[in-house]
Amino acid sequence: MVREQEIREGEVAIEAPAPRDAALYFIGRIRTPWTSRLMTPRQGRLDGPVCRLEIFEPWAPALKGVDFYSNLEVIYWLHQSRRDLVLQSPKNNKSTRGTFSLRSPVRPNPIATSIVRFVALEANTVLVRGLDCLDETPLLDIKPDRCEFSPLSAPQPGDFEME
Repeated sequence: MVREQEIREGEVAIEAPAPRDAALYFIGRIRTPWTSRLMTPRQGRLDGPVCRLEIFEPWAPALKGVDFYSNLEVIYWLHQSRRDLVLQSPKNNKSTRGTFSLRSPVRPNPIATSIVRFVALEANTVLVRGLDCLDETPLLDIKPDRCEFSPLSAPQPGDFEME
């Protein structure tokens, strides 16, 4: 079970360096049924509850065509995650591993991705299934699932010539 600010046996926290602004834009917020980390599933399920990706202006026009794909990759900021652990003990099993070898939400830059099932597009909101994050999680980006995106045909000679 996840407990906030807990340091398990073998885990190591560091004093993080001063942050430097990467100029990220939150393009929206994610609405889910989960309001605490203890309630949130460890992994999203494509048959899970419908969640909402609410897109802020001026980004709403960027949703055009998103309904072409059955699966999307959602990239979001885990705003309530710790950022200071370099060694972690997954599942409290006393077997520590480096943060970069885990899918833990505790990371120096708490960016997460989920492959979700597209349900519907309603104005500036995308309905999806398969998320595993807290309600009101900041949304960074939406992309077609890289496994589904492929060119219609191989490039042909002259495809890239300028007129």
